[in-house]
Amino acid sequence: MVFAYSSNAFVKYPLVESIEKIARIGFKGIEIMCDKPHLYPPDFNAEDLAAVAAALERCGLKATNLNCFTLFAVGDTYLPSWIEPDESRREIRIRHTLACLKVAERLKCKCISIPPGGPVDGIGEHEAFVLFRKGLERVIPQAEALDIHILIEPEPDLLIENTSQFKAFMKEISSPIVGLNFDVGHFYCVGEDPAAAFEELFEWIGHIHIEDIADTRIHRHLVPGRGAISFISVFKAMKRLGYAGDICLELYPYVDMPELAGREGLAYLTPIFQDADLNIDGISN
Repeated sequence: MVFAYSSNAFVKYPLVESIEKIARIGFKGIEIMCDKPHLYPPDFNAEDLAAVAAALERCGLKATNLNCFTLFAVGDTYLPSWIEPDESRREIRIRHTLACLKVAERLKCKCISIPPGGPVDGIGEHEAFVLFRKGLERVIPQAEALDIHILIEPEPDLLIENTSQFKAFMKEISSPIVGLNFDVGHFYCVGEDPAAAFEELFEWIGHIHIEDIADTRIHRHLVPGRGAISFISVFKAMKRLGYAGDICLELYPYVDMPELAGREGLAYLTPIFQDADLNIDGISN
């Protein structure tokens, strides 16, 4: 198990420099943002990807996940989405996901994370779920061929935001290549106990995002220790259930101080990892 740091906190730095900085802080992995200003697939040819792969190897970092959530290159945090009424807009999201799967193969990354569609605006919920499923059906064959998991990330105010919605949707998905990027803070924001949600959804979890959230449950990522989440209960659930995937710190609001935030988060979480007896590379139990 590797503890990673998402490059989306380092958008003021080029990707290779971000890789170097994350390694110097002490992380053993990185989640790479597949969007401008980092690894937006249309901007990267084979030589560029080789340079990224070389930087990962030089710095001893594992690419734990490709974050394919935002599309600032052509839209914003959520748009274009899987569920927009305009078919051409949905096609942009589908093509982006297919391109990210190819990048994941090149970087030997075993999963990518995607948004669950949304926000839901100008379309009925049933139709939105149908569109999301049909969009996934377009990308699942390539994911299966490459053996790279597509991990849906529930988020407040999107089409899928909680445990019951995710489970209901997965009844319509037959491929085991589709799973869950479990964001601890997101489940806390929608009023759930993250440890209980983790246990209920464990069979689908392929990667974890971690951040703190204030006791207001407002969706704003905080450095662990600055909010109200009980991480020890989540980590003990991971240990009890035998979770063997990776964990990633996601602190995109801290673009003006990503290194300081990363060091603070690592220092706060390390003894909690140890108390839960999690076997994390580079962190002694």
